[in-house]
Amino acid sequence: MNISPHIVSDVMTQTVVSVGRQATFKEIVELLGQWRVSALPVTEGEGVVVGVVSEADLLPKEEFRDSDPDRHTQLRRLSDIAKAGAVTAEELMTAPAVTIRGGATLAEACRVMAHHQVKRLPVVDAVGRMEGIVSRGDLLKVFLRSDEDIAEEVRRTIVAYLFATPAEPIVVTVTDGVVTLAGKIRDTSLIPVAARLVRAVEGVVSFEYELHGAAHGQA
Repeated sequence: MNISPHIVSDVMTQTVVSVGRQATFKEIVELLGQWRVSALPVTEGEGVVVGVVSEADLLPKEEFRDSDPDRHTQLRRLSDIAKAGAVTAEELMTAPAVTIRGGATLAEACRVMAHHQVKRLPVVDAVGRMEGIVSRGDLLKVFLRSDEDIAEEVRRTIVAYLFATPAEPIVVTVTDGVVTLAGKIRDTSLIPVAARLVRAVEGVVSFEYELHGAAHGQA
């Protein structure tokens, strides 16, 4: 059985705008607006990612624009105070950058984003060169798979493997990403296994079963 989860390189955006260490504050703001993104990778040399500058890195300048930063030292992180006076990407960026490899699964990318509380990740190769960028929106693209595409994968990679000799044919239906298996099986202990495998298929929203000899309902 071969359930092939999508990987980051399948959904990432390959055309990525980045800035060098010496990019100015104004240049960064203009690029963020032009490309309608919330963050830019900072690269050097042959595209090696050394940091990320985001809208959050730029906001301290506006926050402290008409006040004395020294009065806030006890209330805010010193890094925010420093960024209020920063003028280049090198001074503004968060480093080292949180990145991910193209071969990582979408689940792994989700976990990295959640752990580091970021909205997008530069995708890099083995030496840190940028290959693309993956955003939260990119990770949701798998849910655009057609119901029939999902059903075909479930039939081919799960039903044919787990229920090779069913008591009666197993019917696979998918509606708005919800997979339902119906029929009669010889070993009802396989239902939890089927549930786990079906949920691992990219694009599946939920799993239900109507299998004879087992309690009906949602697994």
